[in-house]
Amino acid sequence: MGFMMAKIHVLHENGAWLGPLRAALGELDLPYEEWFLDQGRVPFDQAPPAGVFYNRMSASSHTRGHRFAPELTHATLNWLETHGRRVVNSSRALYLEVSKIAQYAALNRAGIRTPRSVAAVGRAEVLQAARDFDEAPFIVKPNRGGKGLGVHLFQNVEALATRLDAAPEEAPIDGIWLVQSYIRATKPVITRCEFVGGRFLYAVEVDTRDGFELCPSDVCAVEGGPGDGETRRGPMFRILEGFDDPILERYARFLADNGIEISGIEFVRDASGTIFTYDVNTNTNYNPEAEAAAGGPYGMKAIARFLGDELGRLRSAVPGIAAE
Repeated sequence: MGFMMAKIHVLHENGAWLGPLRAALGELDLPYEEWFLDQGRVPFDQAPPAGVFYNRMSASSHTRGHRFAPELTHATLNWLETHGRRVVNSSRALYLEVSKIAQYAALNRAGIRTPRSVAAVGRAEVLQAARDFDEAPFIVKPNRGGKGLGVHLFQNVEALATRLDAAPEEAPIDGIWLVQSYIRATKPVITRCEFVGGRFLYAVEVDTRDGFELCPSDVCAVEGGPGDGETRRGPMFRILEGFDDPILERYARFLADNGIEISGIEFVRDASGTIFTYDVNTNTNYNPEAEAAAGGPYGMKAIARFLGDELGRLRSAVPGIAAE
């Protein structure tokens, strides 16, 4: 192998989300390059550059006008993996990122409980799925979502029909709607467990009373939604000090089995204490106010350190690779 300069390559389609990661990489003086994957070419007849490749492609890319960014990223990841490059959040991770149904199938295989869900394509089929569901209220969400967009709580089928007609722009980009059980929790919160390098970092509690658009990044516009009418008091995001639960071991095994190293996994606990896992986000963001209030740990700094460690291992293991 000839002499090559190795660096960290960040694959993404949303530069607005990268500010904290750029700052963390810069603080550690780590060499990195951004690959903005909206349009482009994948040269399968050539070898990729050396380095560590961090996949941050998001299921919500189409909401920013980047309709085929996941498809381009999937081709890119296959190219990198074919050549044995070090990829953080693999092509399998991307497959799960853009499909809730694929997530639930993988979670169930890992022995992790998910809410009862029915997939449907077409307005009539979605309404029939809701009629057959015989549970009220129920949630309807897109199979490929992101940021909680298009996730709504309905009390009956008539309300769903009205929403489908009034907001056609919310139709899933892949055509698949999910009709899903609404898990009644003892209080209106969900818990998000953050993992970096496959290891648990911290859990954050998220108040859901203003709706389901729960993106933690400070650049996400949370406009509220169909909550339970109760006004939220206090911060929306709160890090849970000393959080520990047996579910963390199952999550760690699930991530390892599916080529996911950096992720936020969300669950809700019902009144009996049963945990239902409903989302795996492989393009995880962190809430800076919650991290500051808790005095750390800091997610993007943890990611930067992990990527730097992986780059160091690559330099040590592969002759002919050096830093810039």
